[in-house]
Amino acid sequence: MKANIPRRRFLQLASAAAALPALPRRAQAQGFPNRFVRLIVPFPPGGGGDALARPLAQRLSEVWGQQVIVENRGGANGVIAGELVARAPPDGHTLLLFSSSFWTLPLMQKVPYDPVRDFAPITLALSSPNILVVHPSLPVKSVRDLIALARARPGELNYGMGSAGSAGHIGAELFRTMAGIDIVRITYKGSGATMSAVMSGEVQLFFAGAGSAAPHLRSGKLKALAVTSAQPSVLVPGLPTIAAAGLPGYECAVQTGMFAPARTAEAIITRLNQEIVRVLGSPDVRKQFAVTGVETVASTPAEFAGKIESDMEKLGKLIRDTGIRSQ
Repeated sequence: MKANIPRRRFLQLASAAAALPALPRRAQAQGFPNRFVRLIVPFPPGGGGDALARPLAQRLSEVWGQQVIVENRGGANGVIAGELVARAPPDGHTLLLFSSSFWTLPLMQKVPYDPVRDFAPITLALSSPNILVVHPSLPVKSVRDLIALARARPGELNYGMGSAGSAGHIGAELFRTMAGIDIVRITYKGSGATMSAVMSGEVQLFFAGAGSAAPHLRSGKLKALAVTSAQPSVLVPGLPTIAAAGLPGYECAVQTGMFAPARTAEAIITRLNQEIVRVLGSPDVRKQFAVTGVETVASTPAEFAGKIESDMEKLGKLIRDTGIRSQ
C-alpha cells in the first residue's frame, strides 16, 4: 500500500467520479444493472461473515431484477477479495462487502491496494459492537470500577484475545491506552477458546462479540460492563457504552460497509447507496440481522468516507504506538 496519500484528501478521492461528464453518468445509472452483480466477500462459504452477505444479495436481486451472486474469496486476511475488486471494471457490477479490518489491515501489514485511492465507499451497512465482559467473580460493577481496580493492581489483571490485530485485540489496547492502565494480554487460538478462558476465570476480561457473548450473559457465566460502540446497542438493551460509563471518547465497534472500485460513476454510486440503504432499513432485514448479533446501519458515501478517515487516523496512531501486527 502507498501510505503517503494525505488523509485530508480522502473525501475528494471518494467523490472523484464527479469529474466525469454528466450525460454519460446519467446514462450509466439508468442502465444499471444490465447483468448479474458480483458481491465479493472475504469470508469462506458458510461462515459468519458469509451469512451477512447472503440476505443482502437476495434482497438486492429482487430490487434490481438481476441476480446478485455472492462470491467467496477468503484467505490472506481478506487481501484476495480486496485486490479482486480494486482491479474490477468500475461499472457497479462488482461490489465488495468488508468489515472495518479492510481499512485497518493496511496499517498492520502491506497490501497490494490502497483502501482510500482504489475504492469508492457506498455506505456503511452493518455494525456489531463488542461487549466488555468480565468473570463474575471480579469485584467490579462498572467500567469506572474496572479502571480503578486495574490502577490499584497494575499488571495483575489479564485480558484475553483470539488473534493479533482482531477487533477484540484493538479494542482492548485502545481501552488500555486511553485508561492509562497496565493489563496483560493473553493470546488464545480463536475467540471460542478466549471465551472459555474468561468463563473459567483464567483471564479476567475480554472484548467479546455481542452475538457470541449473549448466551453466556443470560446464563450468568459472564458479566457485561459496557458496549464498545459510540451509541447504546439495541442488541444489549440497557447496557451503557464504554464512553458513557467511564472512558469518554472511546469507540471501537466492528462495522461493515459496501464498496465499489474507484472511478465508478457518481450516479451509479448514488443509486447503489439509495437502494442498499432502503434494503437495510427494511424491518424484516433489521430483525434478521439482529438475531445474529448485528445491527443494520446506513450512511451517505461522504459520511462513510469520513468514518474511514477518522478510524485510520485514530487507530493508526494506536497501532504504531503499540506495535500491533496482523496475524
